[in-house]
Amino acid sequence: MAQDSAATDGKRAKAAAQTKTKILESALTCFLENGYHQTGVRDIAKRAGVSLGNLYNHFPGKHDVLVEIAAMERADLEPFLRMLAKPASAPTVLEKFIKAYATYLAAPENVILTIEISSEAIRKADIGELFVSNREQLVAALTSVMERGVAEGDFRRDLDPNEASQLIIELIDASAYRSVLGEIPMRKIVGGLRDFIFAAVRSA
Repeated sequence: MAQDSAATDGKRAKAAAQTKTKILESALTCFLENGYHQTGVRDIAKRAGVSLGNLYNHFPGKHDVLVEIAAMERADLEPFLRMLAKPASAPTVLEKFIKAYATYLAAPENVILTIEISSEAIRKADIGELFVSNREQLVAALTSVMERGVAEGDFRRDLDPNEASQLIIELIDASAYRSVLGEIPMRKIVGGLRDFIFAAVRSA
């Protein structure tokens, strides 16, 4: 009997997790298509094929869905954090990071979602904290690379690694927006972006 009960509980937990994932995916689609403020919980429930009651079993409201999505952004950053932690030379790591992160950000859905989360982060402290925390982790990882580059003589001695890392990420962000808004493929932008960054940070 205990085994049957455990199996039943396991199936219920799996079904609940699948429903939660479906709700999150549906919310993402709605936010991308219509914007966060133009999307209601009924829209999300309809898209997910669940009742309002079922949705509220997982999320008290639309804001809580966005909080979960902002938290999920941390998982998307993992490949870039691992890339920045590799022991290759600092210029090599930086060049690979610029190309990979710029390509990731320039996906239209990522640009739209970043704008939606950023605008709500200004209004809601909990989302803002998640957004800032994610950015701080990425900046910290890139700062370590820049510090190593300075120590090894690849980057300018007078470079402020943290400030440079902030600016590099902001430049990549802006280039991603330019790529999407101007309908310019990122592959046509990333080379110039890389050259500009390296001209600013490389030692003479």
